[in-house]
Amino acid sequence: MSSAAAALVLDVRNLAVDALTPEGRKPVLRDISFDLTAGETLCIAGESGSGKSVTSLAIMGLLPKASLRVASGNIILGDRDLLTLSNRAMRSVRGGDIAMVFQEPMTSLNPVMSVGAQLTEAIREHQGSEQAEAVALRMLDAVQISEPTRRLRQFPHELSGGMRQRVMIAMALSCRPKVLIADEPTTALDVTVQAQILKLMRELKSEFGTSIILITHDMGVVAEMADRVIIMQHGRIVETGRSATIFNTPSHTYTQQLLAAVPRLGAMAGTDGPPRVTPQTGAVPRPDRAPVMNVSGLNVSYGTPSGRFFAGTPPVKAVSDVSFDIRPGETLGLVGESGSGKSTTGKAVLGLIPFTGDVVIDGRNIAGLGQRDMLPVRRAAQMIFQDPYASLDPRMAIGPAIAEPMLIHGIGNKTERQDRVEELLRRVGLAPDTATRYPHEFSGGQRQRICIARALALEPRIIIADESVAALDVSVRARVLDLLLELQEAYGLAYLFISHDMAVVERMCHKVAVMRHGKIVEAGSRRDIFENPKDAYTQSLMDAVPTLPPAPARATA
Repeated sequence: MSSAAAALVLDVRNLAVDALTPEGRKPVLRDISFDLTAGETLCIAGESGSGKSVTSLAIMGLLPKASLRVASGNIILGDRDLLTLSNRAMRSVRGGDIAMVFQEPMTSLNPVMSVGAQLTEAIREHQGSEQAEAVALRMLDAVQISEPTRRLRQFPHELSGGMRQRVMIAMALSCRPKVLIADEPTTALDVTVQAQILKLMRELKSEFGTSIILITHDMGVVAEMADRVIIMQHGRIVETGRSATIFNTPSHTYTQQLLAAVPRLGAMAGTDGPPRVTPQTGAVPRPDRAPVMNVSGLNVSYGTPSGRFFAGTPPVKAVSDVSFDIRPGETLGLVGESGSGKSTTGKAVLGLIPFTGDVVIDGRNIAGLGQRDMLPVRRAAQMIFQDPYASLDPRMAIGPAIAEPMLIHGIGNKTERQDRVEELLRRVGLAPDTATRYPHEFSGGQRQRICIARALALEPRIIIADESVAALDVSVRARVLDLLLELQEAYGLAYLFISHDMAVVERMCHKVAVMRHGKIVEAGSRRDIFENPKDAYTQSLMDAVPTLPPAPARATA
């Protein structure tokens, strides 16, 4: 053991988990052993499929019995082996001794119960009904939610993503657990909200003395939070050690590859554009060419007019007087927090939502155009959405899904479309024979490649990428970003790259526009924005990015 036995809170020994398949049992976890001491933050890092979340579910006794089964091992909490406890006994452990914060708070909270009802339910279950509401209020105050009394009466859909995650943390800590397991608690949050949540977790750990197991693929979060780090790959622990050791002198090749794939803020300092992926191609961008997209005075408002039988809602301006242009081979980064108007702008410039102002795509103003008139414009401009799984029809094989835009626009015959699909699959790094497979048969990174192939089917001149790599693992994200750069160099594509990840924006973009409350507060070249920001909000976005040590050299072995 790495710590004194007296300080030991949790001890996982030789844990093995099998998947139950029609072909028999298949190993998911093998020989997982680690300990957790009082007041310690242990980070478990690795890519999707490495076994991080399965490990946490095994500790909580929440493995789906129909598909996963503990094969062997021990999980010791105090003097009890959790794997030997009955379901009734585990109910008292969950929330009382060990609590968990899941990745997506909206799916973890009951949509038909108020925040107060859900908080007090957990408190009454473990501490009795007396003073439950007072404890709930105190916990909301502890997680620094504004107007806690009002929040108790609200429902999850009325709160922002950051607030919902704070409610989950308040619920998890309401019974003062010895161990808090946080599974990707900040993955979908903006950098400023992420910084607030991480700061909150450090403060609560100090106040309540809770030990934390933090599960993440974000190495920046690991660097910010971890006392010790476990690196997992293919269901096994490949490296473990103190945080400083892992980041400064990683010994395993996989750890080195993970760290080298992380975009680092400031890594592009002193350069004017993104790194070249294929140096033999022509230079990009082309400032001598006319803009492929020119946006002037864009406004988007939400609200409903009053009707005969109902009162309307006053209009709220989501986007106000936004203007920019993008030239062939150029990438404009649109950054800001949730609610800043980034995604609304991306949808508006493609005519997917009503707007006022002028949007000129490939020489044609789309303001006021109907769906029929928009059809040729859509050949020039395509979109890649954040969630690739939600962007694909689960009942349609990926080959027909990629060919569908060509079918709609009447491009080629069936054989020509099939040939084009095979070519596109090769272009994004997938085998042509995968065309008959369905979206659920692919990983997240592969699904995003499929969406990129679909966007390229009509040979567009500009692609709007809306948080297109936000939910991907660091190494998969690096490969997708390299692919986007390579395609830009090969085809002279222009990108409107919407993101809240400042390090990714710095790596990808030639120009940057910073949005806040629906307005562009600062715009300029990548170098101007990142090396000499004028607006305090821009600086706050960059200050909120977790800092990483310099990347270790890639292993050559």
